[in-house]
Amino acid sequence: MSKPNSRTTVDESPGGATSRRRMLSGTVGVGASLAGVGLLSGVAAAHFPTKLDFDVQPENEDDFIDLGEDETVTLVVRPTDYLNGDGEVETFDPTERAVRYRFGSRYALDAGDGSRPVDDGDVVRVETDGGDRVEGLELTFPIEGTGLEGREESVWLFWERDESGKHGLSGVDTARVYPGLAEESGLLKFLRHLLCRNRNPGRGR
Repeated sequence: MSKPNSRTTVDESPGGATSRRRMLSGTVGVGASLAGVGLLSGVAAAHFPTKLDFDVQPENEDDFIDLGEDETVTLVVRPTDYLNGDGEVETFDPTERAVRYRFGSRYALDAGDGSRPVDDGDVVRVETDGGDRVEGLELTFPIEGTGLEGREESVWLFWERDESGKHGLSGVDTARVYPGLAEESGLLKFLRHLLCRNRNPGRGR
């Protein structure tokens, strides 16, 4: 989830990324992020409260997604603290949770769809602007299945608490989604037709 004073950088040094299946030792320290604003509506808001903290395209400052060029999208899920339904602080550590994520447009995820990660992901060291270094989970999702059409200004992530997929957590991050040529083909055909008419005003009469 985007935060004005928090920007993720991924440690690419040797040993910075480790297998998801490696047993982690120690406790992940993370600053509290207690404000979970319910940005979804209806059933989705009730079953997937907005608590996740993630950064889409972490190596791209503009969070740019090109549907015509990109085949996959990378994101990093960061640990976060939030208040649960009992008013108690609960920690979501993605390196210790089952990999049950769906990524894409809000409407696709509300409908039970969305793109699933290509694998279990990698544990990476991430650094925030506050200087905290924590372990997050880097995941890669195919573009296909996201429900993104272009011109969206935000992307969503759902984590499913169990295999039923009916309950869990959600998160949102800002992004610039650019449509591929397939989505613009109608406009391109119209412009090409208009250009041809201007060059050959006598044709078609």
